[in-house]
Formats: sequence, structure tokens, C-alpha cells
Amino acid sequence: MDVARATWALSVVLLSSCATEGARPPPAPPPAPRAESPLRVVVVSDLNGEYGETSYGDPVHAAVERVVGLAPDLVLSTGDMVAGQRRGLDYPAMWAGFHAAVSDPLEQAAIPFAVAPGNHDASGYRLFAEERAAYAEAWRARRPRVTFVDDSEFPFRYSFVAGPAFFVALDATTVGPLDEAQMRWLDAALAAAPRGVRIVFGHVPLHPFTIGRERESIGDAALEALLRRHDVDLFVSGHHHAYYPGRRGPLRLVSMACLGGGPRPLIGTEERSERAILAFEVTEDGVRDLDAFAGDAFDERVARAALPVVVGEGDHAIHRDDVAGGEVSTQLR
Repeated sequence: MDVARATWALSVVLLSSCATEGARPPPAPPPAPRAESPLRVVVVSDLNGEYGETSYGDPVHAAVERVVGLAPDLVLSTGDMVAGQRRGLDYPAMWAGFHAAVSDPLEQAAIPFAVAPGNHDASGYRLFAEERAAYAEAWRARRPRVTFVDDSEFPFRYSFVAGPAFFVALDATTVGPLDEAQMRWLDAALAAAPRGVRIVFGHVPLHPFTIGRERESIGDAALEALLRRHDVDLFVSGHHHAYYPGRRGPLRLVSMACLGGGPRPLIGTEERSERAILAFEVTEDGVRDLDAFAGDAFDERVARAALPVVVGEGDHAIHRDDVAGGEVSTQLR
């Protein structure tokens, strides 16, 4: 086990010392992983607060501190980084606030940060064209240090490789199926994927996860069939503000908890999801050690056994990914 791997393993285990007053995770990132080392990934989502806010609350700052301490090889965002989707807001100030709170600390720690747009960042509805332009301006000068495969539509939809995985960022900011152009692009991108492990991330989920947002999903059987046909290992989404590690057959669907305002309860439950970050590793065999971490310092592993065995019903049922007999459960460690 090399130094980088040992640091990551130590960081994600629950240690009593992490909870002691004044304890801090190691601030410096580890050396770049060797080719045979697992790729260590952290995901954050829905960091925004009230409309137009230019500052961020304690949970966001604590989560960023934790992420820097974990020193992953890559951080992803599944959208809603600023609180837009309303006219008359000061978008340059909002993005400056986000970069100061999140992007700059990650850049200073030399951690690549790859983002996907959300409905409050860059809504695809025509009314919010100005917001999409502000989103593009905010990110074109902050391209992540990854190996791009297709960046022609960056920062809306794009693809890149990192370690043993091929990543696709979707432009999924509206309810309903993706447009035909993006579906054709996604089909071609996955067909030509230069890595065997394939991870897709975007804002609006394929199927609903939470109460109050049962109608806010992509809900497209054609997209799900496309993802399965191309053996996509993992689809991570935001927007529903609750953590759930799910599966539909061989396809893993993970809903992200929020870090900002509005945690929601999963369908069939009453308690709101905790704010959390997601961490996992990628090897040539696939995704492993996928867990969410909550608590004031984001160092408390969220127990799968505390989550529903299934969310939703009928054509939208999503099973927990460790359910006995499931096609995905054998990959969990």
C-alpha cells in the first residue's frame, strides 16, 4: 500500500480523534497516484442557499475543509452551486462567492474540480439564458486539470478520463428527457469510451428519490436503456437533496445529499436526509467503497441499513445497492 492509498484509507475510516476539538485532517494532497492505484473521487452537490446569496454557510465550509483533508484525486459537483433561477440577481458576485468558498480552496490543494450545471446555475429554460451565459463565463477560465476527450460544449456537457474511468458530465437542468442532440452525443461518447469504467454525472436524476420532487426527473426509458447498453457503472445526480445509493438492475443510481438549503426526505420516509458528501474509489474492476459522510465535520459514515430497501414503486422503483441478490451488491466492499 503506497502513501497516497494509506492516507485515503485512514481518512475515510471513522476515528474518534477526528471528532476531538481542534482536530484537523491533513491539509496537503498526496502525490499523484500510480497507474495501478485506485482513483479516489469525492462528489458534492446543491451547495446554494437563498436566492442571490453570495456567501455560504458553515456546512459548505466544513465540507470543503473535509474534502481538502481527504485529498482525493478528483472532485465532482452535480450542480446548484449558486442560488440563481431568478431575474435581477448579481451573478458575478454570486460566482465570486462560490469560487472563494469552494473552487479556490480545491485549486490551492491541487485537486481537480469537474462540475455539471444545475437548474439554479444554468437552467435550460429560455427565460434563464442570461444565467447560462454567466455559468459559462464562471467556468471557462477554470477548466479542471483532467484529460478531456470532448470539451466542445464545456462547461455544459463534456467528457474526460481520469485513472481507469471515463467520465461524462451531462447538461441535465430541466425536467423530462434530454434533447435529441445530447442523446446522440452521449450515445457516441459512450460507444467510443477509452476506459472500461464509465461514470455519468449530472443534476436532474433519472428517476425520483424524494418527497415533493416526484415529478422532477428525466424519466426517460430511452436514456436508461442507453446507459445500460453502454455498461455505465454509475450515474450520480443532484437536485433531490437526499442521499441514496440505489440500483436498477446493473445500473447504479446515486442521489446526492445537499450541502446548502433544503434537505428532503426520501420517498416513503419522514426524516430529512442529512447533509453529506460522497466518496468512492474506482479501479479497473469498477466502483467500490462508495459511501456518504455526514456530521458536523463530514466524517460520519451514513449507514446503508438506515436507508429504505427501496425508494419509489412500479416503473420508478430504485433498490438500495446492497440488497441481497442484487446485481450490484457483489461489487460493494
